[in-house]
Amino acid sequence: MTIAPATVDHLVIGGGPAGSTVALRLAAAGRQVTLIEKEREPHHKVCGEFLSREAIGYLTQIGISPREQGAVDLRTVALSSGERVVEASLPFHALSLSRRTLDAALLSRAQEKGCCIRRGIAVKALAPDGGSWIATLSNGESLRATNIFLATGKHDLRGFARPPGKQSDLVGFKLHWRLSLAQIDFLRERMELYLFPGGYGGLSLVENDAANLCLVVRRSRFRLLGGWAELLAAILDGNRHLRQLLRGAEPLWPHPLAISPIPYGYLAGSEQGLWCIGDQAAVIPSFTGDGISIALHSAWLAAEMHLSGKSVAEFNSTLRGHLRRPMILATWLSRAAVTDLGRCSALVALSLFPNAMRSIAAATRIPQRALPPNQNADTESAYLARQNA
Repeated sequence: MTIAPATVDHLVIGGGPAGSTVALRLAAAGRQVTLIEKEREPHHKVCGEFLSREAIGYLTQIGISPREQGAVDLRTVALSSGERVVEASLPFHALSLSRRTLDAALLSRAQEKGCCIRRGIAVKALAPDGGSWIATLSNGESLRATNIFLATGKHDLRGFARPPGKQSDLVGFKLHWRLSLAQIDFLRERMELYLFPGGYGGLSLVENDAANLCLVVRRSRFRLLGGWAELLAAILDGNRHLRQLLRGAEPLWPHPLAISPIPYGYLAGSEQGLWCIGDQAAVIPSFTGDGISIALHSAWLAAEMHLSGKSVAEFNSTLRGHLRRPMILATWLSRAAVTDLGRCSALVALSLFPNAMRSIAAATRIPQRALPPNQNADTESAYLARQNA
């Protein structure tokens, strides 16, 4: 006997920042929302774990204080390669928090708002059926939903693969480290960026004084070197500054997390009737530190436009208008950074004009005009003040 699919109003696929945010916004508005997250427990993901001013603003409006979750301040950015190091102050308030902690906090908040969270289940297939969609789950169930929000991050749902981005030849790695007290003191409030042949990366503290090392490298370069150990050795051998920061450090995991391909420069534009959010909507190069901000922004925008009766096509057009210019600049810089000429030119130019790093950071962000009008007023400091009142 065939069992008819259960019906839900709004189905969110994926429990990262984008999925959780759109779910809690819709649930807070009184909509019935079911969120499917394939992992049973909170887990780490390949991510720079950088929270810019925009991300902090969205999290505050949602009711989450990153500092209460253990986030650490970032005030200075340093770029290094070979023997050179260039530093500048960040042009905005920033924090760093692991994705494991952030994702857990967001899912908990979505559940508080009335969203039905189902963990440890994957969506195996998604197919249109008249004016709705049928989602087939890994446990054999099926769900019928009129509105689908696709938030599977960098992993595509079968049958809904994103086209290649403008820069799709990179492999991403992430590994947390335990540093010495002296290394922790030096790294505190600093975002370290580094360039190396074929790639670039970042190092910063997250909660509990763990150091997050995250990088991307051209696939051809990685294959030439032969593996992770060889890649790391080559990076440290060629960067004295980073070598000192990691001398004697102990990796907290047996192996790094890895992901490939990463479609940098991708901006959604297909009209399949799905609300694509987070990395399913846009993938900006990681050196900008704007990935989490874009995930939260796209989810917030999708929820607001859906609640006001707007279409998926209108949402895609609006989001593309917000992100096109910073995406073009960020992708151009990313493609240049993984070349020998670009790497050498960057250090020379920034040595002469160190404040250019501030300008680049400001130019590769979500434009202020695209943010909710009350975001600047609703800072995390104001949130904490209300909590303590």
